[in-house]
Amino acid sequence: MKFLRRNKKAKKVILVISDLHLSAGDEYLGRRNHLEDFHSDQELVEFLNYYSSGEYLTKEVELIINGDFLDPLNVPYVNYFDDEYWSEKASLEKLDIILKAHPEVMQALVKFLKAKNKTLVYIIGNHDAELLFDSLKQRFRAEFPPESQEKITLRNDLTLYQPVEGVYVQHGHEYESLHHFDEASSIVESTKGEKYFIPPWGSYFVTHVMNKYKVERDHVNAVRPIRMFLIHGIIFDTFFILRFMIATAYFYTMIRFLRYYRLKLGWGRIIRDIISELTLFQDYESLTREFFQQKPGSKVLIVGHTHEPIYREYADGTTFVNTGTWTRMVNLDLSHDMNDTPLSYAKVEIFESDNLSEDFRSKVKVALNRWSPKSDLPFEPFQ
Repeated sequence: MKFLRRNKKAKKVILVISDLHLSAGDEYLGRRNHLEDFHSDQELVEFLNYYSSGEYLTKEVELIINGDFLDPLNVPYVNYFDDEYWSEKASLEKLDIILKAHPEVMQALVKFLKAKNKTLVYIIGNHDAELLFDSLKQRFRAEFPPESQEKITLRNDLTLYQPVEGVYVQHGHEYESLHHFDEASSIVESTKGEKYFIPPWGSYFVTHVMNKYKVERDHVNAVRPIRMFLIHGIIFDTFFILRFMIATAYFYTMIRFLRYYRLKLGWGRIIRDIISELTLFQDYESLTREFFQQKPGSKVLIVGHTHEPIYREYADGTTFVNTGTWTRMVNLDLSHDMNDTPLSYAKVEIFESDNLSEDFRSKVKVALNRWSPKSDLPFEPFQ
């Protein structure tokens, strides 16, 4: 039925991007910021301008930011330590730093929403989980004029989003226990009325271990598969990778075993949690296959989180999409061609909005695209 759509124009377009990880910018406090992963501000501006002009000027376009768009975990030195780092006050300061570091992106978002029939849906991921604070959501919305704020959907309970019948979007950290958090109970209030975010231990690992070693080797979080990164590191960067592995093992022991011992949770609980956390090293795509079995009528599942762009059509008519990332990736598996910045995104075109459960493929087109930026310069910044 695909050939029937070639000369038809979509009534609605849904764009899904995830894992851009905007942080404190390329430079912070006058020095190069090794924790910043996002270096594609101009490309994102062009992307937003394209889908709000030309043939898309008045077309209904829904932009879904599927988690980890903002990254407070990667903001470098702020004057908060230990538990105060997760306070509402600290989170607001980190958010301000991010917004000021990427003004062109925020201006492009404002311009995008000013266009006719444009809306924004923001799904909170594990790196921007501090948006659970109401004050942070308000601060983000404050970047937009009042008339545009009404076109923004940003809620704590929006973990699984269905833009149209049969299409579902979720960030994906829910499948890994080390990154999973409960949206309803992750914000606590002290006796003094101060609010704090209770992060998953994976967030502690990022701030206490990963960021420290990322300053030395800024590729430490960009290499896939993890096992190949460790093997190559042992051979070619032995001292660094041994320090990294020892720090990781020590941190895991402190967080898991000593904490459980103090809480007297027992070995049974420890073993169950360790087994669940091994999902980090399983096939992420196979983990999400259960979704289609649990959601009758679901046709498309779009996720992010793992930074690996994937598009799969299955014999039962379902489609799995991982939108990947807009950050630099290095893949040591020769079967993958992902040694650059993918700039990948999902595009869902709706040709007929009625009775999508009947002949879904002829009415909805799902694609995983790669944004091709324009450039008038004979060079680009070397990151």
